[in-house]
Amino acid sequence: MINATGNPQSLLLLGGTSDIALAIARTYARRGGGLRVVLAARPGERRTGAAAELSALGCRVTEVDLDARDHASHAATIDAAFAEGDVDVAVVAFGLLGDAEQAWQDPELALELAEVNYAAPVHLGVLLANRLKDQAHGVIVALSSVAGERVRRSNFVYGSTKAGFDGFYLGLGEALRGTGARVLVVRPGFVRSKMTDGMDEAPLAATPQEVADATVAAVTAQRDLIWVPAPMRFVMSGLRHVPRPLFRKLPL
Repeated sequence: MINATGNPQSLLLLGGTSDIALAIARTYARRGGGLRVVLAARPGERRTGAAAELSALGCRVTEVDLDARDHASHAATIDAAFAEGDVDVAVVAFGLLGDAEQAWQDPELALELAEVNYAAPVHLGVLLANRLKDQAHGVIVALSSVAGERVRRSNFVYGSTKAGFDGFYLGLGEALRGTGARVLVVRPGFVRSKMTDGMDEAPLAATPQEVADATVAAVTAQRDLIWVPAPMRFVMSGLRHVPRPLFRKLPL
């Protein structure tokens, strides 16, 4: 369980090669305590490298296969993740950005984004919630995006998947109230990561470590929802109320 100082004994990363997920793992690992980490991701050099890095920080690491589009394998992934005991914090961190203009014209790419960014997180989220209810403790950290708060023309396929993701995990948090389990939804803005490499940087950009620091603090404080950086909350609050004709003209 998460101890009095806010440190978990076990951490599951669904999307174990995500820059933000690994930053969260490093942050907890540096606090000491022999953290047990389950890296759930596609097998390969990136997962192997992440496991080696976390092991060097003193973590006890288990690697588990995760294929977001293979829905039939998800139950086995969760079974493997919990094989060594309870999970204190589970981070849902996998996702695809895709080419925004191609996504609304290529049905296969649109389907892939919908499956990876929405359908798979919902399926795995229900599986996770059932486990956390049974153990009567634990936190699901859902890495969402401000892109889902008001979907923009510039990346509306991706934004629509994050809107669904965000809504599901907010609702799941409400459904889990009173069970001992809970959900934290994290809404970053632009993050300088491998997913956004080569893209023009947006205002209020953050690093994966900044998102990790805010997330770890929010888990300790038992928050339900945060924006990273914090001022992004007020930016998005304003954008949500901009009339559509004017919103259409904004350089977003």
